[in-house]
Amino acid sequence: MCRRVSTDRQVGESTEPPRSRSRFVTDEQGLAAGAEALIFGVLVFVIGTIIILNAWSVVDAKFATSSAAREAVRAAVEAPPGADLDATAETAAAAAFEGYGRDPTKVSVLWDGTGSGAVQARCAPVQYRVTTTVGVMMVPRLSNRLTFDVSSVYSELIDPFRSGLQESACDF
Repeated sequence: MCRRVSTDRQVGESTEPPRSRSRFVTDEQGLAAGAEALIFGVLVFVIGTIIILNAWSVVDAKFATSSAAREAVRAAVEAPPGADLDATAETAAAAAFEGYGRDPTKVSVLWDGTGSGAVQARCAPVQYRVTTTVGVMMVPRLSNRLTFDVSSVYSELIDPFRSGLQESACDF
């Protein structure tokens, strides 16, 4: 006697009854990453963001010091005859530094040219160095003691045809 085979099933279909799934999954089937990978990803993101912010603070400080040095030299070159060039340069640099949204008391303006200070004479070089301190941003609640200096130097010659100044040996 021949048994008849049922044709109701699809090829490859299991004959055992379906398992009941519990409410909580106890295995890691179907997960793309474990918790350690997620924690590591967040850590890399946070550290990367801190590095980028530190780099941008240095770039921003360099822009501010460059602008302050340029304005200090420009103010000293265009100062009226007999003016105190160092005081004029410091005032102009502080104003430019404040224009960048930074504290003007944290900028130092120093004569960086030859000699002991700026001389107001035709064709005389005027060169100032502007320096500020930038703090490195750390993870919150950790000390922020690491700082470094950012400085810029700018120089210019006083106009050789400017009136009211003492004669100088202009080579042109």
